[in-house]
Amino acid sequence: MNPGIDISQLDPSIRVQDDLFRHVNGRWLDSTDIRPDRATAGAFVTLVDEAELKVRQIIEDAAATPGEDVDLQKIGDLYASFMDTERIEALGAEPLAADLERIDAVTDVAGFARLLGDLERTGTHGLIGLYVAPDRGQPDRYVAHGFQSGLGLPDETYYREDDQAPIREAYVAHVGRLLTLAGVDAAEKRAARVLDLETQLAAFHWDRVSCRDAQKTYNLLSFDELQALVPAFDLTAWAEACDIPAVALAQVVMAQPSFLEGLQTLLTHDLLPAWLDWLRWNVVHASAAYLSTPFVEENFDFYGRTLSGTDELRPRWKRGVGFVEGAMGEAVGRIYVQTEYPPASRERMDDLIAALIEAYRQSIRELPWMSDATKERALEKLEAFTPKIGHPPRFKDYSALETDPTDLLGNARRSMAVEAARELAKIGSPIDRDEWYMTPQTVNAYYNPTMNEIVFPAAILQPPFFHADADDAVNFGAIGAVIGHEIGHGFDDQGSHYDGTGALSNWWTDEDREAFEKLTAALVAQYDELSPEGADGHQVNGSLTIGENIGDLGGLSIAYRAFRLTDPDDTEIDGLTPDQRFFISWAQAWQAKVRPAETVRRLTLDPHSPPEFRCNQVVRNIAAFHEAFGVQPGDELWMEPAERVTVWSS
Repeated sequence: MNPGIDISQLDPSIRVQDDLFRHVNGRWLDSTDIRPDRATAGAFVTLVDEAELKVRQIIEDAAATPGEDVDLQKIGDLYASFMDTERIEALGAEPLAADLERIDAVTDVAGFARLLGDLERTGTHGLIGLYVAPDRGQPDRYVAHGFQSGLGLPDETYYREDDQAPIREAYVAHVGRLLTLAGVDAAEKRAARVLDLETQLAAFHWDRVSCRDAQKTYNLLSFDELQALVPAFDLTAWAEACDIPAVALAQVVMAQPSFLEGLQTLLTHDLLPAWLDWLRWNVVHASAAYLSTPFVEENFDFYGRTLSGTDELRPRWKRGVGFVEGAMGEAVGRIYVQTEYPPASRERMDDLIAALIEAYRQSIRELPWMSDATKERALEKLEAFTPKIGHPPRFKDYSALETDPTDLLGNARRSMAVEAARELAKIGSPIDRDEWYMTPQTVNAYYNPTMNEIVFPAAILQPPFFHADADDAVNFGAIGAVIGHEIGHGFDDQGSHYDGTGALSNWWTDEDREAFEKLTAALVAQYDELSPEGADGHQVNGSLTIGENIGDLGGLSIAYRAFRLTDPDDTEIDGLTPDQRFFISWAQAWQAKVRPAETVRRLTLDPHSPPEFRCNQVVRNIAAFHEAFGVQPGDELWMEPAERVTVWSS
């Protein structure tokens, strides 16, 4: 029997030539129910659940026997405060009272801006989002990045599309109920005003495709230029109240400058009552998960049940684990990796990454559509890649965080304030190239263009993605394709605008960029035609998902090339050739089942395609898949060679 592939789980009633995804996962799909507290089930979710159980043990041990470790004491305090339901229920809406009284006292737009800044510091959502990251134009320095915000629904399309009308109706009812729970009078009237105001605000939001554009969203503005876009909003007063130092706003990369111009038209005295209702709602919304049961259940009813179709609220211990990880994730990760990241995993990953880099190197040199000049720059970027595996070399310091086992909402707000201060302190400091943007216990991976790095946390280095005892075909088909995917983001429709130093730079010839965009346009057209099961006719947005689709296609193509570079023999295992095992492993990695409401929500918001297409549509473009399984014209997965898109040669 082949480690990593259980042939008894393959569905012989579905031909692999017609549907690789369901041939490999069909029996699992038929026999698996999505847990009532989940919107999805599958390979990723299973690993998340396993990591969550291990993290729970770490947290509960910390709560029971913290010893002399200060971080363990704080972890225990955080978890205890979340699990102290008796106290939480007794408090009810009381933790909101002081903030709501402060809102009642606001009499003008200037006062609104100041109070909004003060509330944002501890987690209330604002109008202008802010984060700190390397400057795309000068990646050896940190700079503040601003972006459009202010909406309670997931996306601007929810405010304008006719088929989202039921969601808007449910949203108004939800806002009204939460305001009522908080003791706010005339809640239904205020909720209607919130929707009306957010609808006007949403009209100035850029769509998600535009927000992906690395060039359009790079607008480096001085403080005065930023303030000139929205003079009615006193940025100085707002920043002082939010504890944002002046140096942090001296220059800001504003992703959507026209949003601020639109916001300016809404910041009027006539609309002040609506803004105060909006602020009341945001205070309650930001706190709801940390309040008594009626708040928690109402919050879940809309954001979980209505938007994602999830049947049940997650058990309290799971939400408590999530809370602790959000507040002190790397402190938990420091303990997690002591048992969950063996040295052998690192060594095997080093070998896999080296093989993938070599495969990309060969592919770039052979590309028929890229000139020698651009190839040279692409190879320079490839050589500059930094892989990070398992966990950071040093973990975050949480000494500034004060915790109290009897104060859940206070703990949540203090942790957010500490993290905000940590981020703002980066301004003027050297770039920390050891920093990670995911914890070791996160089941995921990422590419960071301004650092030109690929990052693989320890938790993803588990089956079905990584098998310590499986043959190369299995590992290259799963984690190898994930590695290839993340490297490929450095050369996708947006990552390709960054050079090897992480700077936003046009290092392509015009002819090469045109050839590349022709390939990507063909891929966009392919995905635009797809509608997943359970989507009620809604289709994939090929322009929104193009970056991830390039990553999937390039990742699998390069992983296959890297696998063949290992010079595998043609020995069959369980009747499967090495190439067949490679593609079956790929399909196993995308094993997933998604609730219909969540499927529709993701089609609107998610830059990733649905799992069935991440599996099937990718292999339709790869000649090696057709050869491995003898796919012929007339088979569902057959694609004419002339129609196949090949970004990177396999």
